[in-house]
Order: sequence, then structure tokens, then C-alpha cells
Amino acid sequence: MPALSLAPALSFVTALSQIPPTAPLRTLLRTTENKLRPPRFLPFSPRVQDAQNAVLLDSTARLDQKATILCEQRPGPVPTVVLGGFVPDATEQVFLLRSFFLRRGSVYYVNLSPVGFNMELFFAQLDDLVVEITNNHGTPPAFFAVSFGAGLIMEWLRLRKLAGSPVPLQGLCLISPVACTADLIAPHETKPSTLLGRAVFPYLSDKPIAETHIERSRSLFAKMFEAGAQNKGALGTLLSRAELTHLHKSVLATIRGVTFEGACDRIRALRRMANPLQYFSPGTLPLSEAPTTILYSEKEDSVLTATSPTWFALRSGHRAYFPNGQFAVVTNRGRSPVQHASLVFHSYCFLPHLARHYRRLVQAQHRPLAA
Repeated sequence: MPALSLAPALSFVTALSQIPPTAPLRTLLRTTENKLRPPRFLPFSPRVQDAQNAVLLDSTARLDQKATILCEQRPGPVPTVVLGGFVPDATEQVFLLRSFFLRRGSVYYVNLSPVGFNMELFFAQLDDLVVEITNNHGTPPAFFAVSFGAGLIMEWLRLRKLAGSPVPLQGLCLISPVACTADLIAPHETKPSTLLGRAVFPYLSDKPIAETHIERSRSLFAKMFEAGAQNKGALGTLLSRAELTHLHKSVLATIRGVTFEGACDRIRALRRMANPLQYFSPGTLPLSEAPTTILYSEKEDSVLTATSPTWFALRSGHRAYFPNGQFAVVTNRGRSPVQHASLVFHSYCFLPHLARHYRRLVQAQHRPLAA
């Protein structure tokens, strides 16, 4: 497999060298906490595997397409399932939010297989995971999903609703959902206007896909990550040098690790996902009545088109899709604008919204849960 370009890595090193040597107190406290209680992402395999076994028996899904689930067990009222986007993996996606989730309960990180993806198998894994967590904790989980992962959750809920088996959830938080190809590339657009659109555009053609496309995609995803890393002042207030080095290596390793087939499978899944505007009907909606928070960033234009149907649907009619839903735009009050799903470089801009969301979940535990 071709090597990833060194240019993004060099720009990151330049930014790293300019970070002030003394981190703020909040960074020091968090890194000290991590040293006292270092992350332990333990592999998790649900004992309940009925749904995924049925898919493996009755379809062309393969074992190597299964997502990997990692877990950190903690006492608390709200177990959370975290799902990232195309990249990075869930563990890196919530790198600075991990302690926030753990203070509220166990956290289950779902990482897509780098070598392949099968949507039916993935949804079956989620079905089994919900049953397992409900059995173990006495309550359904809350889901926290980002970008492509948020779109997958919407499609999962839609299909289960159509099948007459709505998913019981404690809550749902969707960050910058990407739920269909029209979110990334406007209809009839011959040259994508967004950075992510340019990364996926070659995979949407009916023509054979060249191996060189995966290298271009890797470079574009690396540039998207590096765009956040250029904010040198913010980096020094968020991460220690050791954390920055670890995060950088982990994210680039994830980008390199996605194989040609794995990338094609993910884009094929995106092409199959329904445009939310096309199922705006009483027969399909609502997707879930669980307390839901939908967060978009103030600057989404490197990823989402101006005509993104998911952004329009959730901004204008989120209560039709999620009756107990709240919609907000995450801003940084005039400083470096919050980019698409920028949970690392703008984590503190997201925290007030997440704190309100989890307060709602705890309060709702005393009321009957809705699917």
C-alpha cells in the first residue's frame, strides 16, 4: 500500500514545536488523572450475538467486516456507545471527552473494520450490543455518534422502525451527521466543492476505482485533521506534548490502515443510505422518541454542501425525526471557528451542550423510556 504523504506530518511537527511548554491547569489536571488512571480499552464481545450470527449465516457478510468493540467499565446511570466517522476511530474521536463520559457510566467504543464494511452486519452488531448493555446495566445505552457514524445511526433507526422493531435507547447525540451522498456532493455537481466531497467523489462513479484513489483519500483526510492542528494557541491549552504526539500517530495510523476494499465498502454503504428528506412521512417518522441532541458546527463547509439535505432536515424539522430532540450550532465566540465534528480541537465548545444533554438523560430515567 502506498505510504502516506509526509507533508501533513511535517506541518504537524511544526505546530507542535510552537506549543508553549507550560500547559494550562486544566490540561495538567487531566493528564495527571490519565497517569493515575490510564485508559484501559478492553476488547468487548457481547454474549448476545443472535442478530449478527443470523446475518453471517444468511448473507455475504464476512467475519473480517465486523466492527471492533472496546469498553471501559464504570458505575453510573448512563452507559454510552461511541461511534466515530470515516476516521478517526471512536477512541481518538472522543480523546478529550473520555473522562466526561466515564463520569456518567461505562463507555463502549465501536470501531469500524479497516478491511471491510457490511451495513447489515454492522446494524446487527448494534442490535446485539443494545440487548447486552440493557441486560448488564438494567437500562438501554445512550448513543454518541459522529459524522458518517451519526448517519449510520439514523439509517439503523429508520430500518428498524420500518421493520416494526424500533430500538430502545436511553438517549442519542448526533454530531454533524452525514447521512447520504448529497450531504457531501450536491446533485449534478461535476466538481465537488468540499474537501470530503473530493475524497469520496471517485468512489461514486460507476467506473472502476484505481488504487491511487485511496492514497488521495488518505491525504485529504490527513489535511482535514491537520487543519485543526494549525491552531497553535488552542493546542497548547488542550493537550500536552505527549498527548499530541500520541493522537497524531493514532489518527494517521487509522487513516493508513483503511484498505482499498475497506474504503470502497464504506462509500458503498453511504450510497445506500436514504436521504432524510425522502422519508419525511408518518410511516417512517419519528426515528426515536428518546431524548436527542443534534449538534452542527459553525463552519461545516469543508465537509457539507450548502444544500446538504440532512443538515436542512434536522435544522428545520428535527422534532419530526426526534420529538424529544434539540438542535444547536456549536460556536467558539469569534475565535477559531468550530469545524465539522471538531471534538478534539474544540472539545470545550461542545462540553456545555453535552452536559445539558446528559442532565436530560438522568432526569428522564424517572419517566417511561420510549423507543
